[in-house]
Amino acid sequence: MSDNLKLVKAARRGDVQAFAELYEDVYEDMYRFALYTLKHTQDAEDVVSETVAAAYASIRKLRCEEAFKGWIFRILSNKCNEKLREYARRTASLEEQGACRAEEVSGLFTAAPQRDMEEHILVRKLFFELEEEERLIIAMHVFGGYKSREIAQILQMNENTVRSKESRGLKKMAGKMGKP
Repeated sequence: MSDNLKLVKAARRGDVQAFAELYEDVYEDMYRFALYTLKHTQDAEDVVSETVAAAYASIRKLRCEEAFKGWIFRILSNKCNEKLREYARRTASLEEQGACRAEEVSGLFTAAPQRDMEEHILVRKLFFELEEEERLIIAMHVFGGYKSREIAQILQMNENTVRSKESRGLKKMAGKMGKP
């Protein structure tokens, strides 16, 4: 049995040190994923922390020890999605109140002309309309820089399935944007 599987089994039994070792193995990947997704260091650190707390609280519910990395990345993806929805609500609220121009929302997005900002918001909206698995795969590839093979290993899927789901998701988004 591999060391990671032993650690997962121990963590499921309540071994804090085992969970800490598992966390050390995935921290850099988690932080990189969150940072690429959110584009804000403090928010990335926050969602990673929230993810670790949620994972630790529910580690006993993990059914398959081999799925630990995919499981914790799903939690992370959900936390990132919550934060992105918060960004969108905050942006919509600011625009509704007329409190600032689009360029002043640069704390949430990069400063850009109004048209670019509208396209950016549309892309995010379409991204959230995708199925959860498609969002996770696209985010891991585009924001996290993972290759199909790596995503397949993390999520314990067939590599061709990963590529197919990513392609399908991107086509859905492009179709709704009116692009081929």
